[in-house]
Amino acid sequence: MDMNILGINYYFHDSSACVVSDGKLVVAIEEERLTRQKHTDAFPERAIARCLQIAGLQAGDIDHIAISIQPGLDRGKKFTYGLRQGRSMFNFFKIETEVAWSKKGILRSWLSRTYDGAKRPQVHFVPHHTSHAVGTFLVSPYESAAVLSIDGSGELATIFKGVGKENTFQCLSQDYYPYSLGMVYEAATEFCGFKRNYDEGKTMGLAPLGDPRTYGSVVEKMFWVNDDMSVGVDLSYFGHTYGAPRCNEKFVQTFGQPRPAVKTAKFEQNHLDVAAAFQKQLEECILKMARLLHERTKEDYLVISGGVALNSVANGRLVRESGFKDLYVMPAAGDNGTAIGAAYYVYNSVLGQPRNYVHDDPYVGTEYGNDALRRLLEECKLAYRQLPDGELEREAAMLLHRGDILGWFQGRMEIGPRALGNRSILADPTLPGMKDKINAQVKHREAFRPFAPSCPIEDTPRFFEQNVADPFMLKVCMVLPEKQSMIPAVTHVDGTARLQTIHRETNPRFHQLLKEFEKVSGVPVLLNTSFNVMGEPIVESPMDAIRCFYTTGLDHLVLGNYVVSKNNSG
Repeated sequence: MDMNILGINYYFHDSSACVVSDGKLVVAIEEERLTRQKHTDAFPERAIARCLQIAGLQAGDIDHIAISIQPGLDRGKKFTYGLRQGRSMFNFFKIETEVAWSKKGILRSWLSRTYDGAKRPQVHFVPHHTSHAVGTFLVSPYESAAVLSIDGSGELATIFKGVGKENTFQCLSQDYYPYSLGMVYEAATEFCGFKRNYDEGKTMGLAPLGDPRTYGSVVEKMFWVNDDMSVGVDLSYFGHTYGAPRCNEKFVQTFGQPRPAVKTAKFEQNHLDVAAAFQKQLEECILKMARLLHERTKEDYLVISGGVALNSVANGRLVRESGFKDLYVMPAAGDNGTAIGAAYYVYNSVLGQPRNYVHDDPYVGTEYGNDALRRLLEECKLAYRQLPDGELEREAAMLLHRGDILGWFQGRMEIGPRALGNRSILADPTLPGMKDKINAQVKHREAFRPFAPSCPIEDTPRFFEQNVADPFMLKVCMVLPEKQSMIPAVTHVDGTARLQTIHRETNPRFHQLLKEFEKVSGVPVLLNTSFNVMGEPIVESPMDAIRCFYTTGLDHLVLGNYVVSKNNSG
């Protein structure tokens, strides 16, 4: 009889759910994909229902529920922190109490409705950073590894440092809020006019346009890593109470006026230089922490998780400079992945089951077959062409080579913030104006935002200085100097790229498309960005894809084996 575990994340943001059956990840879905509310913190009721449907299970078939938060954890530390808030103390405790009761009440209500009069599964509350760090290690390809989790905060912890061996782990040390690398980077994000705890990727992309030396000596004294691996923060620069801006008066006096939080606001030089300095110092902090962890654990590999682990520039430096041979990052490294992490913590650590799964395939969401796609196209009265396997990839490659932009909707939806070849917008990276064209006409986003290249793993050394796999697009590397002018649309201003290595075993259709594109262009690389417009989640359903297609500058939509074009020349 199968042992079924339902994993749930909903306490902070990026709500998600998954089903693990006998140690295998059957399905995992982010709630935002179904509600169309990006980074939602709503209870993932739709994601749970969809996961059960895909897994072929009823709620009564679930044996255990793993939730990626333990609300009462570190209550003493949290109480002490609250007492130090001075005049903000009562507001702090009021918000803490209201949030806790609200979140618990939502869960109780769902359990009561779902298991009305029936026996409930055993519910496990898994500490947030245990869900991040230990849960990621348990689905990594390593039997033993150093473990590092970095985010804004969990219950109160901000950084987890430890080591994992088989299905056991040891926590070496933790840092606690407000000593948080995530929190200080949020300040830079806010200063640059972006939404904190939401747009940190924009800050990372903006950083190469600035000079980190302008404010480097100041920022180095604002946050750092001590020789015992603990994080130090000069709190006098930051608003770290609930509801307060991250950039306080001293921060503004030091760096000048923040950029207004509107899309059309101009980036001044101080905004660029702040992004550059904070990005560089974040990298140095993570790198020092990883080196110290490597010295202490003597492990060959690193598992890194948490929202800060989505900083792919820092991850690239970890690969090259930390002393570890390689690192593993879950495709949903942020809070969305904690549903998976909590489920595996319960399966492997609480229940003591041996490890039998490696999360190397990100395509774990919904899938729509050709029959369903055809019915929808006919219901919408859309003209389409149906092409058999092989011919579809050749035709798509030809369309891309002539400069057209494709919406590419295939197979099971990927999990995580990156489009990895199944819910993607694709274009020719050799065209110098393609980056600006997609930013302006398709994505409707800031002009500086870079795009990522996808390349077959076997062809990677021909174009990129990367000697490890990166199927989840989370390790930035250098483009070979002699190839940067060949693929300008995916080469950032500093010569780097957020590469995705494509593996025939996990995505044969996308791999074949890249090979077909090489035949007509000489380049086995495509520009790959998420199938959405700014402010919306990645498309989940074919209807989402059709809607996005007709409201953007996309030229063609490839749904399974069907091609829809906006003109008669396609």
